[in-house]
Amino acid sequence: MKISIITVSFNSVASIEACVLSVLNQDYPDVEYIVVDGASNDGTLDVLKKYEHRFAKFISEKDEGLYHALNKGMAMATGDVIGILHSDDFYTSSSVLSQYAKVFEKEKCDAVYSDLYYVDAIDTNKIVRKWKSGAYTPGAFLNGWMPPHPTFFVKREVYQRLGNFNLEFKTAADYELMLRFIHKNKIKLSYLPEYTIKMRTGGQSNSSLKNRLYANQEDRKAWKVNGLKPRFYTLYLKPLRKILQFF
Repeated sequence: MKISIITVSFNSVASIEACVLSVLNQDYPDVEYIVVDGASNDGTLDVLKKYEHRFAKFISEKDEGLYHALNKGMAMATGDVIGILHSDDFYTSSSVLSQYAKVFEKEKCDAVYSDLYYVDAIDTNKIVRKWKSGAYTPGAFLNGWMPPHPTFFVKREVYQRLGNFNLEFKTAADYELMLRFIHKNKIKLSYLPEYTIKMRTGGQSNSSLKNRLYANQEDRKAWKVNGLKPRFYTLYLKPLRKILQFF
């Protein structure tokens, strides 16, 4: 089983090398690594060019944002399974992809997700939050649940059948995609109960009250565009769940 990993970068010189090395150092033998850079001008390209010979595909050109770049990466992917590792993130060990592959092979599922650490942007050994996903139960999205998107690995044929990221969304395209795949279309989902990714703190949708309110509007839109109706408390529980991750 070939696993395609897509990394999108733009002016990520402070974090890109740790991200890249965490992919290149995986012990899983069949990895297709695709790097999509948005024409960085801060030294990111100098780092990427050090490892370019080990990438399956690499482009650097202007894009229309994160999700547009991810869709470009998916168009280039040829793996059986697609995973996404953002330029600020890195795997917790060299066996992460092997662990995912075992779950896919054993469970014969469409997608696998796991748990995630939020870490300090400078001291990545300092854990700020723990996102313990827990096993999925049907209807969990109605109670504000969602898996951490960077841990969400999906068979490529699911993307081909159900579509890529919806570019109408600026910050919640990942939520919309998982809502569409899991809640609406009921793909077969499996849980890997391991912390597999470290994410540096500072995500766009949570960086200010204004951005959080905008993200809530986009979350509501995600239900609407899929012809789904949340409960009256669904979109309030979603951010409230994150508070528990600090304890």
